[in-house]
Amino acid sequence: MSLRRALRRSAATLALGATTLGMITLSSAPAQAAAVCGGDVSVYGALADGRLTYTAISPNTGNRVRTLIGAGLGFTPKAMATLNFNTVLVTSTAGELYRVDIQTNDSALALAGVTKIWDSGWTFDKMTYDGAGHLYGTVGGQLHRYNVSQAKPSGPAHIAKHAVIDDGFVLKTLAAAGDDVLIGSTADGKLLSYQINGVGDWERSELKGAGWSAVDSLVSPGGGLYYGRTNGGMYWYHDADPTDGKGDDIAYHGDDPVDESGWTQTLLSAFANDCTYRPPAPPTPTPSTRGGQITRSEIMSRAANWLGRDIPYNQGGYASDPDGDHTYRTDCSGFVSMVWHAANSYTTASLPGIGAAISKSDLQPGDALNTQDGHVVLFEKWVDKAAGKFSYIHEANTADDMMRGQDYLNGGSDGRIAGHAASGYVALRYDKAVSG
Repeated sequence: MSLRRALRRSAATLALGATTLGMITLSSAPAQAAAVCGGDVSVYGALADGRLTYTAISPNTGNRVRTLIGAGLGFTPKAMATLNFNTVLVTSTAGELYRVDIQTNDSALALAGVTKIWDSGWTFDKMTYDGAGHLYGTVGGQLHRYNVSQAKPSGPAHIAKHAVIDDGFVLKTLAAAGDDVLIGSTADGKLLSYQINGVGDWERSELKGAGWSAVDSLVSPGGGLYYGRTNGGMYWYHDADPTDGKGDDIAYHGDDPVDESGWTQTLLSAFANDCTYRPPAPPTPTPSTRGGQITRSEIMSRAANWLGRDIPYNQGGYASDPDGDHTYRTDCSGFVSMVWHAANSYTTASLPGIGAAISKSDLQPGDALNTQDGHVVLFEKWVDKAAGKFSYIHEANTADDMMRGQDYLNGGSDGRIAGHAASGYVALRYDKAVSG
């Protein structure tokens, strides 16, 4: 890399050591920005002796611009989260929480002060800040969240609304990739993404099923840029669309790392709001015609229309579709007929005539789960695909009308989905559904 010779200049930089990649080998994409960034990516760290470090990385090239080492923190750090470009939260091994204020990180790393803002109870093994007011930490497999209301919080008044999101967050690394969006890797090499909606309400996506076991630290400045440390080397990754819950569009720069070695910090933390993702403008879709091809996005938009209108359930009633051009029967199968813009209002017995049976594990937004003698629901999205948990929309019954629900493919504890035996459901894909 063009700056490497200048940056490996003295013992004041970090110790160097041999490294191997130890991750999935993919052909590298050309170096390019993964996001819209306001400047260099800011990564803070702590050395084993307690000194704070600062590293600036070019988001466009992955080049390390500078590394600075500051004074000792005065305590043994355990977990770290960067709130903004000049404020870092650090916990101690004694369970205290400190605010570290940065005076400058330009040509030297100078601290404006280290203030203890919490006396005890901060025992997280990992901590991260999402850049949008939410501080996360994990301990014993539990994920905790706090709201941070000030750029320079001084204690419980500014770090409040503590909530335990859920159990099951046994992660080797943890970073924030956006507003309530977390990424993490596991000891067995998975790369995971989480969308946190609230207590007990979160969605997990598996970005990579293997290959990340060698990563011992993971940070993200947002916008689809990920930095992972392996055996002292720092590698960078570009997720072309960090919102899609998929990892097949992550570009690896294995032959062009930030550094092949030298990253010896015990803790690393990036400012999660350095970069933002700007999605490409989608093409204007051609609206479907009744009985014609229809995109998945239009199917879900039509579903949202009846859900928002809370169309009453009535097996003998009819209601207009979003275009107002046609009416469909207002029961469960009439609803699915409407969202598919089908030629008629089909029944649960006749819906299989316009759809193909698919594996339940292949369900995508706009597909359906149908029991020929009972009920049909519209598949909305996976909540946790590995666990078989999903969300759906349906015309429920005369008491509940239009509803959104969540369940497991096996029906969970009662073996039922929307009140019907899970074993009786068949996954259907509309014959006229297309991507988009």
